[in-house]
Amino acid sequence: MQQLRENGHRLRFVTNNTTHSRRRLAEQIRGFGIELADEELQTTPTAAVHALKGKRVLALTMPDIVEDLGEIELVGEGADAVLIGGADETFETNQVFSYMNLARAFAELQAGAELYCLHKNRWWQTARGPLLDSGAFVAGLEYSAELEATVLGKPSPAYFQAALDALDSDAELTWMVGDDIEADIAGAHACGLKTVLVRTGKFRPDSVEVARVQPDGIITSIAALPGWIETAA
Repeated sequence: MQQLRENGHRLRFVTNNTTHSRRRLAEQIRGFGIELADEELQTTPTAAVHALKGKRVLALTMPDIVEDLGEIELVGEGADAVLIGGADETFETNQVFSYMNLARAFAELQAGAELYCLHKNRWWQTARGPLLDSGAFVAGLEYSAELEATVLGKPSPAYFQAALDALDSDAELTWMVGDDIEADIAGAHACGLKTVLVRTGKFRPDSVEVARVQPDGIITSIAALPGWIETAA
């Protein structure tokens, strides 16, 4: 990251992570040796606060991100909106996405609440391998309540536009770098950004082969990005 900064690039870290608060996630990233200011990190709870301010919200999210939802009125019933967060590897996932909680969410939707989700990821990469993510629960609620959820994180156009606004940059002059062919690459491409796919994390060669959108470049590691982007730009 330091080399990119020295080369004159402005950075914005955009994540669909819903298991840690922005404060904790920024500390974790800095722990990897990456220079990062908290305001450079864009998280989905931030987008949720912007979209849901003034509404009564039933939120099925991991407890750690509740501190980032402080400006939203969280309720157990009589909600204007239902917000679905992401899963993690702890037992808390069983409690958050229990049958009774999902049934409560369904009841609120039946009563007229709107459905929002921090993301709609099908799965996520962990030390144990791919694990089911909350996109399955979002799809189930959409099917049962016969409505469509508003996605607040990637690949939502509004989420990428917020990053562009923060960078004060035009889409065609901005690169999105990520390992998710759907959320990162296809989402950014739809907003006019140039894209680089990294062969780590969620990268799967077979997914790239059948993807409707292809990246502008593929690199083996984020460490290769500074040199690669200078020749591609």
